[in-house]
Amino acid sequence: MNSLAPHSQAFGAASPLRRAVLDGPEIVLDLSRLLSRVLHPTPTGVDRVEMAYARTLLQRAPDRVRLAATHPLGWHGRLPPQAAQDFLETTARRWSGEDHRGGSGWSRWKSALDASFRLAPLPYRSSPQAGRAIYLHLSSRGLERTELFQAILRRERARFVPFVHDLIPLDHPEYGRPGGAALYARKMATVTALASAVLVNSEATAERLGPYLHAAGRAIPLHVAPLAPTFTPLPAPPAAGPPYFVMVATLEPRKNHLLLLNVWRRMIETHGADAVPRLVLVGRRGWENENLLDMLDRCPALQAVVVERNGLVDRQVRDLIAGARALLLPSFAEGFGLPVIEALALGTPVIASDLPALHEAGGGVTEHLDPLDGPGWMRAVLDYAAPTSPRRDAQLARMRGWRAPTWRSRIDEVLDFLAALP
Repeated sequence: MNSLAPHSQAFGAASPLRRAVLDGPEIVLDLSRLLSRVLHPTPTGVDRVEMAYARTLLQRAPDRVRLAATHPLGWHGRLPPQAAQDFLETTARRWSGEDHRGGSGWSRWKSALDASFRLAPLPYRSSPQAGRAIYLHLSSRGLERTELFQAILRRERARFVPFVHDLIPLDHPEYGRPGGAALYARKMATVTALASAVLVNSEATAERLGPYLHAAGRAIPLHVAPLAPTFTPLPAPPAAGPPYFVMVATLEPRKNHLLLLNVWRRMIETHGADAVPRLVLVGRRGWENENLLDMLDRCPALQAVVVERNGLVDRQVRDLIAGARALLLPSFAEGFGLPVIEALALGTPVIASDLPALHEAGGGVTEHLDPLDGPGWMRAVLDYAAPTSPRRDAQLARMRGWRAPTWRSRIDEVLDFLAALP
């Protein structure tokens, strides 16, 4: 049996979105990931997805959305509605820089303890429409605990719809932490055993997930639900200054920062530091990256032109992207590439790896290079850094035909898909 239904057209895609928004099933949205990240001052891409779904669903279908979580101390339940909404708004303000109480040290611990206390899951009664409710889980957090999710679905009397962002830990275990592939295999086993449908962020992820769903031996509908940008354009273009490029990503081997550092070192050797644009690396230091950190910390040539920025609020990240000559993303593997659409939404060109997922995110606008082509990346950087750059201008011209998607439109499509599930 073919376990893959056609993606967006699987079930009644032509039905009116208004009806799906108003009359669809009850949705129990799992916020375990956001609750577990309360001590982190800045969000990851998956954090942003969970936040966008929570806030948009509460706006679009407030009478049908319930919030739940597995508490960091282990038990699962429904979250107190007002406390959960307060938590979402406080977290969003912290990310934006509007709430300064969660800055560092004791203030962050106090905020975490307060959230853990106020968001202690409560006993609840499941949906009166047994089997019609949807349990929507937007991250991989906890999925290795198959028995836990079996118990949750029994209590909720609900169907399970997880969101799979990528298969990278299985396809490229060399980029993860030791043991990461085995752990992720257990997560995918829960998906294939329990899911009534699956959401993915790109056709590229759908293609990689397909064999796993086929192996489940039952029909599991699959819906491609691309992401949308969070940042809104600046009211006025940023002030002109010395040219720089920006990369937004955790410092880990998969993101291929090392290629850019070698490109920058070669440009400095060839042209001199004064003639080389700056490179701004936005993201925390990750794992398995000793060579990368050695270059950042011990290569004198890079000290004057490569800048690390970590712990930035959204406004600062947005401004850095908006003022850059281009956003760079030389990754070896991606499930979607959220920084690509963030940059395009701000009018900033993108030079990215030649990966299917990044082509999808770029929508025919962005420029793509092999992630091992150092000379090609150097030529592109020098071209885009020039005050007059036909190559950069060509991408800006393509950008005029691109329209940024919205989370509302993306999630309306998901609501339509969920409403039509058999």
